[in-house]
Amino acid sequence: MKLLDKFGIKPNDIHLYELAFLHESYSHENDLSECYERLEFLGDAVLDLVVSEFLYKMDPGSNEGELTQIRANFVCKQALHTYSTELGLDQYIKMGAGAQLTKREVDSVVADVFESFIGALYLDQGLEKIKEFLSQTVLPHIEQKDVFFYDYKSELNQLCNHESLNLTYDLIHEEGEPHDKTFTMAAIINGKNYGTGTGSSKKEAEQNAAKKALTKF
Repeated sequence: MKLLDKFGIKPNDIHLYELAFLHESYSHENDLSECYERLEFLGDAVLDLVVSEFLYKMDPGSNEGELTQIRANFVCKQALHTYSTELGLDQYIKMGAGAQLTKREVDSVVADVFESFIGALYLDQGLEKIKEFLSQTVLPHIEQKDVFFYDYKSELNQLCNHESLNLTYDLIHEEGEPHDKTFTMAAIINGKNYGTGTGSSKKEAEQNAAKKALTKF
């Protein structure tokens, strides 16, 4: 893999890196017993640990809650997708010929393989190599304070709590096939609709509704 050469990674077990890019649809069509999902699970935990350490050392003035919110920005799906495409990991993904995925699902796979690659690298090279790799790929985004995700819901919730206001989210509308739905949610404050938002999940729609509600506040 050119990717391994680029970062000076000499694999002890090349199978781990090959496995990191096998989507379940490919494994199913080729009668393979494994796909990237277990490595993704491991990589998620390793990424959280290393990013947490970066932030802990870089931002001594932030408390636990603030650090958690900052970390969420750099390990969210949008961030993972960016890291993955910057490295060209999407070029190595193997999906089944019969897989019928929506763009949202494909984007999710592209994000997933960044974590599965981290899982493979961790098993093959250890934590110090992970820190070295992430310092070249993720840390620059942290230092530049790039914004991938902002938690509008938490900000609106804190504001409502401070003002003793009742905040709920109501589902206004949903449409589309079960695997490709679009939701519309409303941010209701003391019984009044302060903003609606749409998204491919209820959580995404709630974030967009909260963003609009904050502008009214």
